[in-house]
Amino acid sequence: MNATDVLILGSGAAGLSAALRLAEAGHAVCVVSKGTLASGSTLWAQGGISAVLDEDDSVEAHVRDTLIAGAGLCDEAAVRFTVERGPECIAWLVDQGVVFTHADGELRGQNMHLGLHLTREGGHSHRRVVHAADATGHAVETTLASLAEAHPLITVRERSVAVDLIVDKAAKRVHGAYLYDRNSKAIEAVPAKAVIVATGGANQVYLYSSNPYGASGDGIAMAWRAGCRVSNMEFMQFHPTTLYHGDSRSFLISEALRGEGATLHVPNPDGSVGERFMPRFDERGELAPRDIVARAIDHEMKRLGVKHVWLDISHKPASFVREHFPSIHAHCLKLGLDITTQPIPVVPSAHFTCGGIVTDLDARTDITGLYATGECASTGLHGANRLASNSLLECLVFAEAAAADLIRALPTMPMPPPLKPWDESRVSDSDEDVVVSHNWLELRTFMWDYVGIVRTTKRLLRARHRVQLLKREIIEFYQHYRVGHHLIELRNLVTVAELIVDSALARQESRGLHYTLDFPATDAVASATVLTP
Repeated sequence: MNATDVLILGSGAAGLSAALRLAEAGHAVCVVSKGTLASGSTLWAQGGISAVLDEDDSVEAHVRDTLIAGAGLCDEAAVRFTVERGPECIAWLVDQGVVFTHADGELRGQNMHLGLHLTREGGHSHRRVVHAADATGHAVETTLASLAEAHPLITVRERSVAVDLIVDKAAKRVHGAYLYDRNSKAIEAVPAKAVIVATGGANQVYLYSSNPYGASGDGIAMAWRAGCRVSNMEFMQFHPTTLYHGDSRSFLISEALRGEGATLHVPNPDGSVGERFMPRFDERGELAPRDIVARAIDHEMKRLGVKHVWLDISHKPASFVREHFPSIHAHCLKLGLDITTQPIPVVPSAHFTCGGIVTDLDARTDITGLYATGECASTGLHGANRLASNSLLECLVFAEAAAADLIRALPTMPMPPPLKPWDESRVSDSDEDVVVSHNWLELRTFMWDYVGIVRTTKRLLRARHRVQLLKREIIEFYQHYRVGHHLIELRNLVTVAELIVDSALARQESRGLHYTLDFPATDAVASATVLTP
């Protein structure tokens, strides 16, 4: 493939918004997606995008709420940088044709300041979450994907998986990436002046996750192998409320339900709705930050020996529930559950990677020409816990920052040198695919058991030992057999698992999403966990 100006790995909100901004400035862009272009975690996002749009709200209030949720580890400059750019990013999405819900309840695209409906979610002191009913990610992703597909300067490579970044380690400069084509099963070296990693999080490292299967930490692992620092990998956010149902895998029940009055209850012995328990854990009740709510649910499930708790919004008018949460209502109804009259069985699941590749406010990493945006990046916004609906905001703000920096830099960036093709001569086909699937399940199971919502040093050391054994097996397999899609992901998963465990062992306190029984207190001085290759 001929060199492109910018190679973008990932086609969620971060990757697509960066691509569109660069293409509009006249730069050739190649966007790589593991599946179809409109796939990935953005598509699954229900809640919305936080931005200060109400006259009773303020940038200071949004900054304060984010800092509180981040438990002392947010970079205030990064928080302020992000929050201040929120309204502009919402306006940009509206200009692209994204259709949001308005104050009268209607879904339509129109100019800003004409009454977007704002909802409130856990940890927010004001209503500031812009949404498209309860399918915001779908509205954003499908709109941006259709624009990208139609743009003459954007090349789309679907069903392609990045294997590794191509980096001149002496010069600390990126030259492109190796891409595995899932159709042809061939690996190609793709040159680029610059690369944006927008590959999402690493939440499939856990047995139970609200994310799609592709969330295997690819960008974080590739950047780590290339020589980039990573930060705060111990802070893996568990969404408190994922639907517990045998016929529905990891369906998220949006935070917005609690924002609109849904309450959490323990099950009575006969299965009926019992005591409301969140006020016992936090004065904010169901609107406490996600780490507190997830830990409270985990505590009640273990205390009572139950498999789920109840989330109940049936006290609200049925028309209100159907209007505000049509996707959730329809999905549950297909499973025989009418949320207008029945409580919803919910459990926590791995949801968001708060740490990642260390970047500056221009989304630049430690490697020249390499940028990271979205969930794979550690920008300083989230700290020890992400505030609800700040994730899509971060994607949009830092994609714009990366694009702006590249628009300035690309005219003087050199073209990459000829790239070394992928060497297939040393490998052979394998009939041992069972090894990959077995290791995949083993890794995700012990990460859930030992490195989950509540941790201990003994559990973490046990996890580290298991990770190291698996890593040796996986690397040996990777070196001797032909590379495939699932092996690429497994190699990345074991890398991020090791980063998570090492980061958790390094933090000998409890803070935000990292809660350990051996060090339950929070240190007086907060510091980030930074790992260097």
